[in-house]
Amino acid sequence: MTTVIATPSTSQPHRLTDSLVHKQKLIESALDRYTLFSSDCPKTLREAIRDSLLTPGKRMRPIVVMLAAEACGGDVEQALPAACAVEMVHTYSLIHDDLPSMDDDDLRRGRPTTHKKYGEAVAILAGDALQALAFEVLARDISPAKVAAACCETLARACGATALVGGQCDDVSIQLSSGSREMLESIHNRKTGALFLAALRMGALVASATDEQHFALQEFGTHLGLAFQITDDLLDHDEDRRATGAKKKGDRGKLTFPNLIGVQQSRMDVQRLVQSSLDALEIFGPSARSLSALARFVLDRLESKVSPDATSKH
Repeated sequence: MTTVIATPSTSQPHRLTDSLVHKQKLIESALDRYTLFSSDCPKTLREAIRDSLLTPGKRMRPIVVMLAAEACGGDVEQALPAACAVEMVHTYSLIHDDLPSMDDDDLRRGRPTTHKKYGEAVAILAGDALQALAFEVLARDISPAKVAAACCETLARACGATALVGGQCDDVSIQLSSGSREMLESIHNRKTGALFLAALRMGALVASATDEQHFALQEFGTHLGLAFQITDDLLDHDEDRRATGAKKKGDRGKLTFPNLIGVQQSRMDVQRLVQSSLDALEIFGPSARSLSALARFVLDRLESKVSPDATSKH
């Protein structure tokens, strides 16, 4: 199979990268403001929330919100509250994923996980607080009220029992020996894909997108979300073996794409999925240039083993 996917070196990378970095900086600044709690928030809880949320990262999901709004002709800064809400829910899910009763990981992005640094109880509460804060931000800072309500519904569904939490439940209960590709894709369509789709839908909602635009973004997100997860699995697989010769503690016996279908097939799947995501954006024309660049960066990240923002680590 021949895939025609432009890499950053052939697709006006400097301008597009600058655009993504600018959005990332807007998100970082807004996240900082949103977590300047009053003195009613206990100091340890405040520190745990800010430490977890403001740790340098790719900010892929909140950037997707802003780029979806941009592709649909909306104002990216009006989408900023929705972008921050998605990142708050994503961070809450990571905090809880790392807990001893879940993946039991000691490190996240090269730093001690929240429960290792602040204790398990504070980590659970920090995750709880971030989830609540996400919906407070949506309800208060998105307008008109009808759009705010739609954004709340979208994010709630994406992080609920049939999506993110359901995927987490299956992920902690299934082992490699009992897994299948269908089950693995189902888990990641809920754990990873659901938030990607929610991010795209909220950006489109803020921009008053048409039904055709909503459908195209859903197609884009379905393919890119899975490509992103397979890429993460591949990078973790490669890093674990180069650094330690073994997998992370939290991943022992866990079902991943390289373990299930092999490295070569996983890489081929990423290429196919990224190309499909790019095809879905054709209806937007030039307004989706940055969204297209983000999709290409997923593939480039796999090829170069670095993230779109060379200064941040997963």
